[in-house]
Amino acid sequence: MNIPQPSDQPAARPAAQPSDWVARSLASVWHPCTQMQHHETMMPLVPVSHGRGAWLFDADGKRYLDAISSWWVNLFGHANPRINTALKDQLDLLEHAMLAGFTHEPVIRLSERLSELTGRELGHCFYASDGASAVEIALKMSFHFWRNSGKTDKREFVCLEGSYHGETIGALAVTDVALFRDAYGPLLQQAHVVAAPDARNAEAGESAADVARRAAKQLEQLLAERGEHIAAVIVEPLVQCAAGMAMYDPAYLAEARALCDRYGVHLIADEIAVGCGRTGSFFACEQADIWPDFICLSKGISGGYLPLSLVMTRDDIYQGFYDADVKRGFLHSHSYTGNPLACRAALATLDIFEQDDVLNRNRERAARLTTALMPLAEDERVVHFRQRGMIWAFDVLTDDPAFSRKFFSAGLQHELLLRPIGRTVYLMPPYILDDEETDSLAARTQAVFDEVMRG
Repeated sequence: MNIPQPSDQPAARPAAQPSDWVARSLASVWHPCTQMQHHETMMPLVPVSHGRGAWLFDADGKRYLDAISSWWVNLFGHANPRINTALKDQLDLLEHAMLAGFTHEPVIRLSERLSELTGRELGHCFYASDGASAVEIALKMSFHFWRNSGKTDKREFVCLEGSYHGETIGALAVTDVALFRDAYGPLLQQAHVVAAPDARNAEAGESAADVARRAAKQLEQLLAERGEHIAAVIVEPLVQCAAGMAMYDPAYLAEARALCDRYGVHLIADEIAVGCGRTGSFFACEQADIWPDFICLSKGISGGYLPLSLVMTRDDIYQGFYDADVKRGFLHSHSYTGNPLACRAALATLDIFEQDDVLNRNRERAARLTTALMPLAEDERVVHFRQRGMIWAFDVLTDDPAFSRKFFSAGLQHELLLRPIGRTVYLMPPYILDDEETDSLAARTQAVFDEVMRG
């Protein structure tokens, strides 16, 4: 196994004082996606000192295999030397300039290369910093396009059951997660929620494609009734990650594309988590042989280095805003839109995809990890073992409401970073694991699972 040696570590790091870090963080930092009281009792903070490859190291020197790519963002390992080199070069050229009235080489090159990856089906890129902001942009663009087109009644949106698109107000409006809707429902515009094509919903004798077509029938019924009022349908292509890695057949995307065309509705593909090779193709939509009207990208696009998100759209939508009248323009903005450093990290990420034949090599990695996980897949305490590209998931037969927390904590003791969603355990590792690391990941996951299930 390629365990980093001392000589491989960064040349300079802050002095490690773990107890001091944790106390200071609890006193000053409001951490995301957690109940802060739990960090004082059930889930102590892990003070991360540095990272190298697929591993994170805490201030005591203990290591953790980052099997979820640090919330699905890190594609090619921590402190990747090629991305580091690109960023160091960019630092000496330009750290930031506003994109209103100015432009720069990194944002131009990145936009051109991403368009080429769609066969130029989608052209202009609009930049922001995080995934939720990209979703907001796509929703606003769709609504504004229809308004510019004189179709002012088209102001409704459709999302899938269990969907998650971010936690800003607009993104939450098309997110079907009870925890968020219960808290912020009064602030949200109501969206139409249609059946998800989750393959786990298969009835006796049904295939995943049958489930997809059955779910598409409900979408068809809604569009037939409300198409004149609906601006867009938003989907997470192939995998609804926050819904417990709900995977579905590409047939649903093909059906959704055809229905949106028939009823004059935009299709928004939220590829924030599933793009950049995560499902096996660079864009998940490629597996259905379709292109949406908007693609939202974030997370892995910068290799996990810097906040970056963007929306790609078709030229006819861009032309819908192109006018001498300022009010017909898309006046959305972010201060760090198209940040040169983030764009340069993204360009280095695309270089690695091209130079290392990443998508083909990932197929080999995926086959090995799937084989290594077979004992878990066949365990009678597990249901719905599934895999799509570089995502694996299985549901655990347990009624323990603390299962996720216990699994996470036990994983840390086994030098493993895994963070289940409810009773769904998932693996989403970076694209750099060697054979020994792959086998170790499977073995450690099995060990943690057995330990937690023994209670």
